[in-house]
Amino acid sequence: MGWAADEFQEVDLGDKRLDSRLIKICDSFSQSPESPINQACADWAETKAAYRFFKNKNVDVEQIMAAHRQKTFGRAKGHSIVLAIQDTSYLIYTNHPKTKGLGKISMKKGKNIDKIYSRGLVMHTCFGVTTKGTPLGLFDQKIFSRELHPEHERRTERGRNIQDVLPVEEKESYRWIESLKTTMKVPTKATIITVCDRECDFYDFFKVADENNSIALVRASQNRTINRRSRYAEKNVEKLWDYILSKPSAGTYAIDISGRQKTRHSKERKSRKAEMEIKYGNFKMNPPRNHPKHKAEVLPDIHMYAIHAIEKHPPEGEDAIEWMLLTNEPIETLVEACERIRWYILRWRIEMYFKVLKSGFRVEACRLGTANRLICYLTLMSIVAWRLFMITLIARTNPSRPCSEFLTELEWNVLVAILSPYGSRPTAPPPIADVVTEVAKLGGYLARKKDGPPGTLALWRGWKRLIDIAEGWSMALRLGICG
Repeated sequence: MGWAADEFQEVDLGDKRLDSRLIKICDSFSQSPESPINQACADWAETKAAYRFFKNKNVDVEQIMAAHRQKTFGRAKGHSIVLAIQDTSYLIYTNHPKTKGLGKISMKKGKNIDKIYSRGLVMHTCFGVTTKGTPLGLFDQKIFSRELHPEHERRTERGRNIQDVLPVEEKESYRWIESLKTTMKVPTKATIITVCDRECDFYDFFKVADENNSIALVRASQNRTINRRSRYAEKNVEKLWDYILSKPSAGTYAIDISGRQKTRHSKERKSRKAEMEIKYGNFKMNPPRNHPKHKAEVLPDIHMYAIHAIEKHPPEGEDAIEWMLLTNEPIETLVEACERIRWYILRWRIEMYFKVLKSGFRVEACRLGTANRLICYLTLMSIVAWRLFMITLIARTNPSRPCSEFLTELEWNVLVAILSPYGSRPTAPPPIADVVTEVAKLGGYLARKKDGPPGTLALWRGWKRLIDIAEGWSMALRLGICG
């Protein structure tokens, strides 16, 4: 397809043959993203080559990610503001007992067993997105096995949780700060906004962002004490929620709430437009009183801003949408507060990306023998998933772009021939919006008036069928069957 050769033209795995194999594997996975390795590859020889690639200890996933990161940086140069959305996903391989090196993700209790651990990998991703919602690529990604220490090692001699006394550099949560530091190295004039959910609401993250003049936007998870005059106990302390809710209403802002189907973890929700009441204010974020670095350095107060948004009139039986957002970027007007809310709404892009990777590409079904091989496989599939996800959304955010940027000349000509077998055919590539819709139709999308834009599942099914048809067309031309 050509895209992988362009994406990895700067990769250096220490051997040109490995560089070529990387490109070939990515092309194969792009053509059949939901298939297992042996089905995605053309034949047994290609399958063995792919397995050897994942097994090869000279293949450095950091080099692969670095090459893709440079391309992502390049795509960010054409934008004034770029969102660096961070989130963590857990890949579960409990049903693959022979895979070595997996970590313990979580613990549950069963009927006959006191403790059941889920086995798998932790994947922390920093996803670049424009303010219109177009995915640019991955700024950073870390995939690792979690180590769970025995219960007696999780407490100090005085009974405190060991996580409370460790410096942040020794905690798993440091991954949020590492990805933040990576985005600071983006060689572009674009303003990079780091957007995170509630897991990232901790003092050290905001401290690093403030020290490096990096803008962060995080959903608050804790009703912390704010505006303290010292680290010692005080009377009549202020709490974040109480302080912001005491502010006068700044106005309202309407947002679209997407519908969802009922699952084990959430109830069904119909799509609606929610009118949000907005309040905002500034405050001092104080360092935690028991922060382990208090004895070694002076921890500063951080000047922060908070936005509280709550749905005024939720439908009967539905919970009101409510967010408390924290940022170090000044907020002086309602317009600025609404802009920060729009940035946070785009955080959902990374959730959709994880869905493509896990539900669509079915990466948790891969049965490679070790965690290191899985990490290499997941790195490649993460980049392939970004590209297909980007093509799905580009039709919504920039519909006039020519389809030749994403399809070969043969592919778009074959698609045009399918759509108009007896009519006149265009001499120039049609716009990407038209092509995406028609490709999705090949994958089962009905394109009815009430249907929304095509989803990723229908698109990659149609994409696979288009590639198969184009390959057959090309073979027929080579054999002289059709002229």
